[in-house]
This record gives sequence, structure tokens and C-alpha cells, in this order.
Amino acid sequence: MESVVRYTFSSEERNKQYVQIKVQIPVSKECTLVHVPSWRPGRYELGNFAKNINRFRVYNDQKKALTFQKINKDTWEVDSKATNFISVEYSYYASELNAGSTFLSDNQLYVNPVNCCVYTEETQHLPCAIELYIPESWKVATSLAGENKSRTATDFDELADSPFICSPLLQVETYLVNDTKFYVWFNGEIKVDWDRLLPDFEAFSKKQIEKFIEFPASEYHFLIQILPTKAYHGVEHCKSTVITLGPTYEVFRSLYKELLGVSSHELYHTWNVKALRPKVMLPYDFKKENYSELGYIYEGITTYMGDLFLLKSGVFSLEQYLNEFNNQLQKHFDNPARFNYSVAQSSFDTWLDGYVPGAPGRKVSIYTEGCLLAFVTDVKIRQATQNKYGLDEVMKRLYFDFALQGKGITENDYQSTLENVAGISFESFFKDFVHGTQPYESILTEALDYLGLELFHKPSSLYSEGRLGMKLLPLGKSFQVTAMYAGGPAELGGMRIGDEIIAVNGFILNNDIESWLTYFDENIKDITFVREGKIISTQLPEVQRYFYVTYAVQPNENKNSAQEKALKLWMDVKFSVR
Repeated sequence: MESVVRYTFSSEERNKQYVQIKVQIPVSKECTLVHVPSWRPGRYELGNFAKNINRFRVYNDQKKALTFQKINKDTWEVDSKATNFISVEYSYYASELNAGSTFLSDNQLYVNPVNCCVYTEETQHLPCAIELYIPESWKVATSLAGENKSRTATDFDELADSPFICSPLLQVETYLVNDTKFYVWFNGEIKVDWDRLLPDFEAFSKKQIEKFIEFPASEYHFLIQILPTKAYHGVEHCKSTVITLGPTYEVFRSLYKELLGVSSHELYHTWNVKALRPKVMLPYDFKKENYSELGYIYEGITTYMGDLFLLKSGVFSLEQYLNEFNNQLQKHFDNPARFNYSVAQSSFDTWLDGYVPGAPGRKVSIYTEGCLLAFVTDVKIRQATQNKYGLDEVMKRLYFDFALQGKGITENDYQSTLENVAGISFESFFKDFVHGTQPYESILTEALDYLGLELFHKPSSLYSEGRLGMKLLPLGKSFQVTAMYAGGPAELGGMRIGDEIIAVNGFILNNDIESWLTYFDENIKDITFVREGKIISTQLPEVQRYFYVTYAVQPNENKNSAQEKALKLWMDVKFSVR
């Protein structure tokens, strides 16, 4: 029996956006179960990728059709007796372009194997050979070994974790940090400012590797898909990341900080969640949910560290860093669910509704809450060790003690490592803030003060938010209610999330609700909106207070020498005693 699984991908049906896939799988049983993954790492929810599979067929080693039946949403049972291998052939509909999808168009074949490649448990650990049937002029960007149209993977896990882009539009440059070669690929219409980008990428890569001492791979690929429309998404892999960003004309203007932020974030994932995983995800089980309460570690710490390393490496100024940190603060304070559901519970429930708004006030974000908790944890360690250690020391020890030993971590492992490094107990911290819903204000204020930073807040400058307690989304000339402050005028006036506001006091908005609300500042607010196909009007009561508040962190101009020293050491700025 041949001891290799063979995959072929064809881009012939570009106009139909169907990728033709053939998989030759060795078999030894009379009945073989063929699976397609039901989710992809980096997105902790069911993906149901089998919905894109069409014209599923199976043949034996004599090219004769075999009988099979589908026994669940992403598993087929194949009659495989009297054959050395089965050939599974199918078409995969690839019409969506994001950082975790598979996409086929006139000018590219982009594949995330985890959502379109079938496998069997019996052969999951066999080597994989990949052949690409693409036009001669197309280049290939991937971390998979091999050249041109022929690639290999050590097993299905590596194949599933190794996206590739085939396109005539690919541009690439490289840089070296220690013994690791980094490739930066751009695909799409984009004028790349390499002189600006490469020094920034090299700086944050070097700083991250410095803190961990080593990099888990000998090469790494940034696969950056540039879209003409608005886009922002990244997905981590062991030796690469896929990033989608757009629109094209803003990538090296207003979106450049986003490009840096997502790239640093995804690179940090190489250690945190690709190498260092929760125990329940080692190995991944692609057939079902892999529940974990540790999202505040694998996404929260990564969110915090991704931006922090841009600061530590000098790519971001303190002002630029604090602008990003302020965004996390605002998301936290604007979400009333912080009083209802813990970050650990919300992590478990990503498999339920973690990537959509969901029921108002039900859950929090593992990215936002985890980021803020990581910041507080970092400062608590620094405070307890007189700035000798920080959270980066904890992550380094976890990487060497668990990831390099082939072991996954539990919350107890994380907590005990925190306590060993800091020399203090984190028991109440986990109870109150990781598994509890205690307010963050006190721990944030204390951590900020240690670094000589101050948290300021003021009423939102938007009338709709500050005075009426509702957040709005522009919809052409109208505005949709996306959130309401509990007990605010909008809620008391009977409005709902989803209402589409079209007029204030009888005047059509024409895409400018704030001016009309401000104009009628001293008047009764008669709001006209559309709900369930009906035009409705309601009067919002006047309440003599403010509701939504804007939060921002700024350096304390009067910070003392101890605070100045702590801030500079946190930023990795060399500190000289005066």
C-alpha cells in the first residue's frame, strides 16, 4: 500500500468559481470514513465547509465508481473493500475571499486546505503530495515545501495549516532575523512601499523573537491579500499568516497602522496558540467543537502583545499605541455584558455566537477583555518584581515548558506560571475578573498609575450617544440603532436595536442626524424610524445627565521618577538614572 496521500487542485472552472479537487487515499479496511473539517483553527466556531462541496464521487484503484453514503454533515462512508486506495473527486465552491476562505477567480487560486480538503483518520499522519494545475504564468506563495506546482506536507495537520495563493499578481520581498527568513507576499492591485514596510516588519519581528529567544520555524510567510473594497482580517498558521486588507488606495495611508497591527498580532500567534495551545486543542479535533475557556490567553494576550511589540520595537510611538489601547477600552466600557458574562464563559461560547453581535448585553469579547486583563497582569508582574519581569517572561516559560515539550496548557498551568514569576497570588484575580464579572475600573486605574498614565473620560461628543444613549450606524441617508444605554432616553422612548431612523422632528436626515439633534437641543425630540416595514414616531424624554462616555489614556504630565522608570522599562526604552 502506498504510504502517501495525493491531492490535486485545478483552476480550470474559474468562471464558475469551482475548484476541482482530487484526493488519492490509501485504504486497508472494507469501510472507510472520509471527513472534511467542520471548523478551522483561528475561528472557534463551526464552519460547515461541506456545504461548498459539489459532485462528490469516489473511485477504486481500477477507476471504477464505489458506493458511498453521507452519514453526517461532513462525513461520507465509502465501500472500500478490494482496493488499495480510493480516489475522492469533488468540486469546491470558492466564491468568498477572506483570510480563512478558499477563493477562485480569473487571476488567482487561493486555498485554505482546512476548509476544502478531505481526509481519513487512518491516513491523517501520512505524508501529503500536492499538485497544482494552474496557468504557467502564475506564481505560488506558500510555506509548503517544494517548488512551483509540486508541494509536500508532512501530514494532514501541516497541509490543513498551510494556505497557498497562486496568482500572476504576486509580489514578494524578504528579510532575515537570526536564522529565520521572512517572506512578505502581496497579492492584488497594490503599489507596495517596500522601503517603509520592510524595516517596520523586521523591527517587530526581531523584538518578538528577542523576548521568546527563538522562533518556532525556519521560515515564515506573510500572505497579504489586498482587496479594492473595505476589508480587515487575519488568520494565524504555524509558518504563515493570511491577511486581507482594503481598500487598495488606503493600505499605505490610513490603513498602514492596521497592516502593522494585524501583522504583529498574527506573528505573535506563532508562539501563542500555534505552538502553545490549550490542552483541549492538542491535537486539534476537526470533527467537532474544541471547547476552551482560555480565549483570554490565545486571543486576549495576543491582542495585547501584538500592539505592545509595535511600541517596544519603536514602530509605534506611545501616542499611537495608546490610540489602539483606547479603542479596546472604549469597546469594554460600551458593552454592558461585562456585568453579565465573564471572559472565560464568552470564550467557551465562541462556538455558539462568538463572532457576531448576538443577543444584546449577553457576552463580551475575548479579544478586548483578554487584552485589558493581559495589560493588568503584565503590570502586576512588573510591580511585584520591581520591573525585572513582565508577561513576556511568563509566555516564554510556558513556550519552553509546554509547547516545546509537546504539551498543551490548562488555566492552572498559566496561573501557576504567573505566580512563580511574580511571586504573588493571582487567585482572586482569576476569581473576580477571569471567571467573574467584577468591574475593571479599579485594576485598570491602578495599573495605569504605576506606569504614570491616567484614564480620562468625558461625555461622547455625539449627541445621539452622549445625550440620547444610542449608538448609530449610517445606512445611506438614514441611521440604524446598534446599541442603547440602559435607562437612557432612546430605551425609555421605546426604541429598539435595529430601528432605522429617517427623520428628527419631521426633517429628513439626509445623512446628518447629529446636526439635527443638536439644532433641536432644547426641544422635544420626535424621532421617526422604520421598524418591520412600518413608519413609527416616538418622543424621547429629556434626561438631565449624560450616557455614553468616551475613554482615553494619556501620560500623566506630573509623573514621578519611579513612574517614569516603570513606563520606560515597560516600553523597552533604555533607562538611565539621573
